[in-house]
Amino acid sequence: MEQHKIDRINHLARKHKSEGLTPEEAAERAALHREYVEEIKGSLRAHLDNTYLVDEKGNKTKLRRKGEQ
Repeated sequence: MEQHKIDRINHLARKHKSEGLTPEEAAERAALHREYVEEIKGSLRAHLDNTYLVDEKGNKTKLRRKGEQ
């Protein structure tokens, strides 16, 4: 996510705490927040897709999603 979007999220959060937001600003804040959360989730998924568990014998097992075999 671009830095200017993160700065805008922070600006809207501070404004929300101090004086409140207009409906348009609240919608913008919600959309930016959803975008931010989705980007964080994607980054975490990518990291976990490249993670392996190593048992005491040194065998590597790739992490799988819950319910996968």
